[in-house]
Amino acid sequence: MNITVYLGASEGNDPILKETVCQLGKWIGQNGHTLIYGGSKTGLMGDLATSVLENGGKAKGVETQFFVDQDVQYEGLTKLYVVKTMAERKTKMIELGDAFIAFPGGTGTLEEISEIMSKKSLKQLDAPCIFYNLNGYYDHLKAFLHHMIEKGLSTKEKQEGIYFLDNLEEIKEIILK
Repeated sequence: MNITVYLGASEGNDPILKETVCQLGKWIGQNGHTLIYGGSKTGLMGDLATSVLENGGKAKGVETQFFVDQDVQYEGLTKLYVVKTMAERKTKMIELGDAFIAFPGGTGTLEEISEIMSKKSLKQLDAPCIFYNLNGYYDHLKAFLHHMIEKGLSTKEKQEGIYFLDNLEEIKEIILK
């Protein structure tokens, strides 16, 4: 299975992030899955790819030329796709993915997973959209999506297949359905 993970190119300031992202990578690698991610060698992105590769998995990155010019791409990936724009990057990552996970990240992570949520609500994507809600990281977003339903601007049906999961065990359950 190709598992697309959106996450930051920085480490963050909580050591549990690196520990947890490495556990995710270990699971992906040891179970013969392929990581699809943004292609960076830095931060949590680099930690995840390293963990996948060290545990026998495949890691495919999709990096923009802009970032390659800054020399932040991860050398030694199973495959590195270089695209011109961030829009092309998102499209390629969606095209390659069978399941989508937003690990705690910044605005780029949120922007990328938002497209997955939108495609799910329009029934244009039949794959799980998972927020790795580590230590409640995405609690406010979860509440906001519920607020949309309360205000009649979304429905439970439109949000079907969007999951807020607290740990790897819950994620495995959804991905392996």
